[in-house]
Amino acid sequence: MTIVVEKLLDLYSQIHLIRRIEEKIAEEYHQQTMRCPVHLSIGQEAVAVGVSAHLNSNDRVYSNHRAHAHYLALNANLESLIAELHGLENGCCGGRGGSMHLIDLEKGFAGSTPIVGATVPIAMGAAFAFKQQKRSHIAVSYLGDGCFEEGVVYESLNFAALHRLPILFVLENNQYSVYTRLKQRQPEGRSISKLAAAMGVSVLHGDGNCIDDVYGLAAQAIAQIRAGKGPYFIELDTYRWPEHCGPSDDDHLGYRPQGELAAWKARCPLQYAKTLLVQAGVALNHIQQLEQKNSKKIESAWVKALNGLTPNPKKAAEGVYV
Repeated sequence: MTIVVEKLLDLYSQIHLIRRIEEKIAEEYHQQTMRCPVHLSIGQEAVAVGVSAHLNSNDRVYSNHRAHAHYLALNANLESLIAELHGLENGCCGGRGGSMHLIDLEKGFAGSTPIVGATVPIAMGAAFAFKQQKRSHIAVSYLGDGCFEEGVVYESLNFAALHRLPILFVLENNQYSVYTRLKQRQPEGRSISKLAAAMGVSVLHGDGNCIDDVYGLAAQAIAQIRAGKGPYFIELDTYRWPEHCGPSDDDHLGYRPQGELAAWKARCPLQYAKTLLVQAGVALNHIQQLEQKNSKKIESAWVKALNGLTPNPKKAAEGVYV
């Protein structure tokens, strides 16, 4: 899909910001001031950015353990994310949750949890509520290929199709569930997209590393959902560069075939978006100015976030349902 230059600049800026903040997290993680696991989205940024470009703050987005990109692509509060990673009171969950428990309702990010498949039925429930209330909002559920060993995912797809709910299921297929390849978990020749289609959900399939492909497919699906055409499922092929959990490159562990990581790095979504900009006639110095602006934004947010207070233990029970 052809994207106007102004929009493409914005999309590139978001991909770049997500890449740089996650690289900053990886760089600082060894300081042991972030007392929580981190699941980084480096290599997968175009998925969240391309989808979020078509959402508004009245929609509701639900994520999983690898949530940073989904959160940031909605322009959610960067300072609150950094503070949450450090367990500080100014974090988006008051320092209670860490990397895998993010939220920014003002931007439409309804939350993330680390339990595989856990937010899929919650997103489906939100879509059911939107339909009952006759609202024009949609729900978005991000899930990974590992979810397709969870029964609740099939139940949710079935219910969404049965009631023609306004929900978009976004599958980030990075081929791995922790260290186990998809072909070791699913029978040879099985297609996840066909599984979703068999449940009665409209399906699209594209390249998750190409921002124009993601942007175009998301535009098509979301327009149909808003028009009352029921749920959609987009499978986007992509790849995480770092280890499953943590800041490092784990290619030395041997669970990835030799050369696979390098091949996917050569298909970098950030570099691909930059190439589109250059082909569209955008000057390199203009792109560099944008990158420098993002770097300054990250450094400023990092300093401000770390000025937050350590949570008061007396407030630990606040927000707990009785």
